[in-house]
Amino acid sequence: MDIYKNHVSGILIIKKITETTHRVVMTSDFGNKMIDFEISENDFKLNYVLADLDKKMVINFLKNDFQELLRQKYPVAESFENDDSDIFLSKIDKKTYYLYYTKVYHQLKKIVCTKNEKEKIDFTFASKKPTFAETINLEHKDFKITIKLFQITDTE
Repeated sequence: MDIYKNHVSGILIIKKITETTHRVVMTSDFGNKMIDFEISENDFKLNYVLADLDKKMVINFLKNDFQELLRQKYPVAESFENDDSDIFLSKIDKKTYYLYYTKVYHQLKKIVCTKNEKEKIDFTFASKKPTFAETINLEHKDFKITIKLFQITDTE
């Protein structure tokens, strides 16, 4: 995770604890807990945060990013295509989402989140299996914040 000129790395664990709620825990490379929270589309419960990360801006970024990343339903308002993608447009509250699926395997490869017609966050996925992404990149367009997630173990 790169926040401005600071780099933080470690292990991220995401566990679905109910149909709508996930628990997200970030640990250092040595296993020390950095942040622990429970999140759903409408709720956020902070269980623990390391003092260095206990800044309202950092917590809000993580809350908003993971609410977007873990969103499960996108009502489709329109669909269209380009040379390599089927694109679905979804509007939720004041945000517009563009979901890009590969034409060949129909796997989600990108979500572009916009607000007031300005691109805010790009989520890019790389996967070999249709149910699990090996890499996820989150890139903020209006702040110098990038989060790169890499799978380190197989889920099966």
